[in-house]
Amino acid sequence: MKRETLIAGGRACTVYRVALPKAILIQPTGAQEQGALDAETALLAQRCGEHFLLAAFPVTDWNRELSPWDAPPVFGREGFGHGAADTLSFIEQELLPAIWEQYKLPETLPVILGGYSLAGLFSIWSAFQTDRFSAIAAASPSVWFPGWIDYAQREAIRARHVYFSLGDREEKTKNPVMAQVGVCIRALERLLREKGVDCVLEWSEGGHFRDAEKRTASAFAWCAARVNTQDLSC
Repeated sequence: MKRETLIAGGRACTVYRVALPKAILIQPTGAQEQGALDAETALLAQRCGEHFLLAAFPVTDWNRELSPWDAPPVFGREGFGHGAADTLSFIEQELLPAIWEQYKLPETLPVILGGYSLAGLFSIWSAFQTDRFSAIAAASPSVWFPGWIDYAQREAIRARHVYFSLGDREEKTKNPVMAQVGVCIRALERLLREKGVDCVLEWSEGGHFRDAEKRTASAFAWCAARVNTQDLSC
């Protein structure tokens, strides 16, 4: 696959592409995720074949740009901001139009939004805001986020397919807030199934920081299979 840089809204986005992709994958990335993109994309191509375009955009203020609302610190001293709306606007108003124009792609291509950790939570939250995304790929998402489950119970989700994963040791953390991640993700899976969403929860070995690129690749592969099963061989 070709790897290149696409400038959208002043951000240098990393794009992996083929000439005629059958799905567009969007991923917010911090420094750690950026460093693992080559490995993640190779794993994804092994699962799906080279049928997709992956656009990864940089997030410099992780706790602000990906948080749906303000929340106090859960670890360390840094709290959470409310920049998710601006980040979603960047995706819809700047990144996707830049992709369509630069690569001459139809706007009807399915779009999958996904990410790891807080980027996974942001991706799920985005599906409650817009019907732009056909599927959500949430790998080890931060669903322990204060107030999240209550919000998900009240609001309607607009994506048809949602993938969750979690490491089997993530809920064993000594942090009392983050230790709720297992309870929260099980509750969220049940809730979305009750809302009629095609949803799956897969468990991986290890804690939160193990095999992030593998978990993210698996998340995108499952979603790609769901949005276009006739054309993608995942």
